[in-house]
Amino acid sequence: MVQRKKIDRILLGIVLVLVSGGFLIFSSASLGLLGREGARFSSIALSQFVFGIVGGLTALTVMSAIHYRFWRKYAFYLFVIGLALTLAVFIPGLGMSHGGARRWLSIGTFSFQPAEFLKIAFVVYTATWLSGMQRYVETFWKGTLPFLGILAVTGIVMLLQPDTDTFLIMAAAGGAMFITAGGRWRDMFIIGIVGILLLGSLALMRPYVMDRLMTFANPAADPHGAGYQIQQSLIAIGSGGVTGRGFGQSIQKFEYLPEPISDSIFAVFSEEFGFIGGSLLITLFTFFAFRGYKLASQASDIFGTLLVVGFITVITTQAFLNIAAMLGVAPLSGLPLPFISHGGTAMLMTLASVGIVLNVSRYVRTKKD
Repeated sequence: MVQRKKIDRILLGIVLVLVSGGFLIFSSASLGLLGREGARFSSIALSQFVFGIVGGLTALTVMSAIHYRFWRKYAFYLFVIGLALTLAVFIPGLGMSHGGARRWLSIGTFSFQPAEFLKIAFVVYTATWLSGMQRYVETFWKGTLPFLGILAVTGIVMLLQPDTDTFLIMAAAGGAMFITAGGRWRDMFIIGIVGILLLGSLALMRPYVMDRLMTFANPAADPHGAGYQIQQSLIAIGSGGVTGRGFGQSIQKFEYLPEPISDSIFAVFSEEFGFIGGSLLITLFTFFAFRGYKLASQASDIFGTLLVVGFITVITTQAFLNIAAMLGVAPLSGLPLPFISHGGTAMLMTLASVGIVLNVSRYVRTKKD
């Protein structure tokens, strides 16, 4: 039997704490833009609040009310649309480049990152395919090989931009879903080895990937160049001490930390709230992950389980990679911190995916099943 109940309040509570607290962190980090030429604090904060938070919470509410099995019928079309939108960044006059990558679509004054939509579409399609082919997932020809095909198509589109970091997150989510569906660990290990070899080849072909790996190996080798961001991040985190300088009192966000409202926002937060604040934020993301995976184990069917595993893995992997990079225990990735960093599209899509997870939590198996 399947029992319908209210959405999981514990997961919702964790998300609301992260979003509300995250906006305060974002607001403080945004003050660092006031000292930078051309920065528009008011427009950035308004965009984050209106499009990211209000729009995102609206999407969460809508998605939590739509039965999750609805998405199964349109999974293939969503995936194709996601790939098409992501490829559209290469259309002259429509795609927008920044920092040497083409990852945004610009329509008038509105711009968004289609890869954020593709993350949702990828999880929905992969969950649909794996749940439909579960009896064959342990075989190589009907299970592992087609799964590799899905990863390969997604990877080619993402690496063309290039957006290596986002693809690695999607691959991690895909791997978690593959194992959950009954895929063999041996096959997953082989896929991992192939992935490492491909990453090594990519580092040889694309200097920016090699620079990140070399900087991770020796952050002090080029403190004014490739190692500048990690050096400034460590200074900010170290300056926070145990309790921090206090809300709004970060010094590094003024002209020192690159991208203080994006991938460096954890460093700003740690400088202002110290070791205690940083540990609390990590704990919240840990609780988010544990609660999400518990809900996955209680889902009424394998499709619901895979959806939750995919979305929770995407969000938590991105969060911990961002934090690890700022602490110097992982290569710099340029990934935003979910629920907190600047990015209206990312916030909206992240909260929309949480809405789907919350809808899955409405339908649980009873002990008699």
